[in-house]
Amino acid sequence: MKRILIVSDLQIPYHDKRAVANLIDFVKRYKPDQVVTIGDEIDMPTISRWTAGTAGAYTGTLAQDRDETVRILEALKVTDVIRSNHTDRLFTTIALKAPGLLGVPELELPNFLRFKELGIKYHRKPFEVAPGWVALHGDEGSTNSTPGLTALGLAKRHGKSVVCGHTHRLGLTHVTEASGGVLGRILTGFEVGNLMNFSSAHYLKAGSGNWQQGFGILYVDNKLVTPSMIPVHKNGSFVVEGKVYGN
Repeated sequence: MKRILIVSDLQIPYHDKRAVANLIDFVKRYKPDQVVTIGDEIDMPTISRWTAGTAGAYTGTLAQDRDETVRILEALKVTDVIRSNHTDRLFTTIALKAPGLLGVPELELPNFLRFKELGIKYHRKPFEVAPGWVALHGDEGSTNSTPGLTALGLAKRHGKSVVCGHTHRLGLTHVTEASGGVLGRILTGFEVGNLMNFSSAHYLKAGSGNWQQGFGILYVDNKLVTPSMIPVHKNGSFVVEGKVYGN
């Protein structure tokens, strides 16, 4: 049975270092067949519109954040990366503020994050991660505040089950199509949470939000796909197949 690990939004440098360290240890021991990051691997706060015109834009930490992102992607043995709104910031900033730099290879995201060197495939469009399942970031449609429903809305649009991130919520829900007692498709919406340190999200009032830490696993048996939600506890630990990782 193929096991695909779906890593949720890291948003480095705002990642939960303890939870991520536990996930790296898990990858070493579990040895998944494929590791997909669902987007927002790096936050790039220095070029965010939220820091424009503030001291945050002048901290000069982008190279440091990039290097940490590359280190973590390598440690997680990532095989596939999905485009996302936060990683789009690199292209958007150049296009709006320094268009003369467009086309410089070193400033294109796959090169900036050294995907070729790490053996990572970059997916600019949604891709079929498993039979009948599409992986995408989650910002391609409207957002629902109930965990799982953003992904389910995208599943209805694509006509395939969807695993996504973006919402920072952990949820799994389904819709069944049937007529005259004959069962049709069962579409699944799977949101894999996030791996952020919530206290770093200064844009949230009191540092709170309807967010849940976690990640996901897809078990693929020929054409049968079973999604599994893995919640991460407050201490950064989690349980997979009866084994505890972290403490």
